[in-house]
Amino acid sequence: MSAHRGKLPGGKPIAFQGARGAFSEEAARQLLSRRVPVLPCERFEDVFRALAEGRAEGAIVPIENTLAGSVHENYDHLQTFNLPIVAETSVRIVHNLIAAQGVTFSKIKRIFSHPVALNQCLDFFARYPHIERVPFYDTAGSVKMVIEKQLPDAAAIASAVAAEIYGGHILRRSIESDRRNFTRFFLLRRPEYARRHPPRASKNAAWKTSLVFSTRNIPGALFRALSAFALRDLNLTKIESRPLRGKPWEYLFYLEFLERADAPNAQNALNHLRELADFLRVLGSYPKGA
Repeated sequence: MSAHRGKLPGGKPIAFQGARGAFSEEAARQLLSRRVPVLPCERFEDVFRALAEGRAEGAIVPIENTLAGSVHENYDHLQTFNLPIVAETSVRIVHNLIAAQGVTFSKIKRIFSHPVALNQCLDFFARYPHIERVPFYDTAGSVKMVIEKQLPDAAAIASAVAAEIYGGHILRRSIESDRRNFTRFFLLRRPEYARRHPPRASKNAAWKTSLVFSTRNIPGALFRALSAFALRDLNLTKIESRPLRGKPWEYLFYLEFLERADAPNAQNALNHLRELADFLRVLGSYPKGA
């Protein structure tokens, strides 16, 4: 268990992208508490800025989904904003069909939701081909819209938390095609907070470290960079490449490994990588999420 559950210092909210009831809010509840104050933001960049400017105490951002893959925009923001990762959690994505009170399933002709959510429920739509799929900017936002407008022939696909917040009625539960559907989220803090309150975990808990680096564009450069971890028996759990702005066809590499950043073997690996890399930044070291 990480040391992030409980009251927030200063009472400032946790920022996330989307409307109230988004899966990011569910992640915030898992990491902190059910009553954590939240600050919904329209865009991912707004989430990072809210934390960087001190309007939020922390930020919850999705980083990858087991079906849709990585959230590339947030990898880019992690490099741009100096906001340490202090915790992670995974949320099982359960898509529910939600309508206004009194609306029955037989009346549904349109279903609103984020395009990714719609695509994750294709088996459901195959069973009901007469129902129109309507893309919307956000899962929870689609519930808010359907309930506020009291649409008599429409429903939305979102979390049970969204139904709870907006007073919607769940017509069908867990309509996603693949139930092994999880999204991993990071909890970010401001650097000064992370220094004063470093992550803690039980004695035998596993730890992860995330970092970003770049190397010269020469043969074998990436192989040599990764060998810094192989030589120390460090298990790499993720590697992601993103374009390096200003240098066409060159890349930043985001990497995660299982170990604390301050462990001796990790320190040796990072020092080795610094000798090879043009740029290196540790993005955070935190207890491995469930």
